[in-house]
Amino acid sequence: MRDAYHEELDSIGDSLVEMARLVGSAIGRATTAMLDADLNLAESVIAADEKVDALQRDLETKAINLLARQQPVATDLRIVVTSLRMSADLERSGDLAQHVAKVARLRYPESAVPRDLHATILEMGQLAQRLMAKTGEILITKDVDLALQLEQDDDAIDLLHRTLFQHLMDDRWKHGIETAVDVTLLGRYYERFADHAVSVARRVVYLVTGDYADEVDPATAAAAAAGSEEAPAEEA
Repeated sequence: MRDAYHEELDSIGDSLVEMARLVGSAIGRATTAMLDADLNLAESVIAADEKVDALQRDLETKAINLLARQQPVATDLRIVVTSLRMSADLERSGDLAQHVAKVARLRYPESAVPRDLHATILEMGQLAQRLMAKTGEILITKDVDLALQLEQDDDAIDLLHRTLFQHLMDDRWKHGIETAVDVTLLGRYYERFADHAVSVARRVVYLVTGDYADEVDPATAAAAAAGSEEAPAEEA
């Protein structure tokens, strides 16, 4: 009975990792679709978001069943509750990737992004994808140090987001209001995508240490992580 219980807990973790993989791929493909005006690729990203939604629904069902049947306590309860919150972040990340793809579809056969901003948007897309890849790694390894570093990586996205606004506010902007709206929305989508990746990483810190990320000393967190690897799972 206990083996089945812990298999279900592991299954919840596996679902989170798969969601992170899917949404990371989605933001990369959506970026390519938008910059290359690739309608087929955009449509595939939009359609694929249903798989992320299905994974979240399945995870929620498993989590609720565990809470109802097993009444987990201590670390196991923290795993279940935190996983529900992380799945919401990842599902929202998938929606944001889908939004990027929908902008690409809306402006087809043109690119929604002016040529002089392609490099900035491409870099935002690549950074967002890398952030989510690190988040997936953190979900697997429970690496608290890496989780705490992720917020610093997010600063690069924020800087690019500000760069976009500088272009939009420049008197030399010549691409019109419609394009300005598209670029404003796209910048926001990437910035929020990165925020959700950071949110998941911060929840991993809480999962491992029992403390919120901004309250954690890195040395203490490393010791807690080492202890969690050695200790057996909590009994419900």
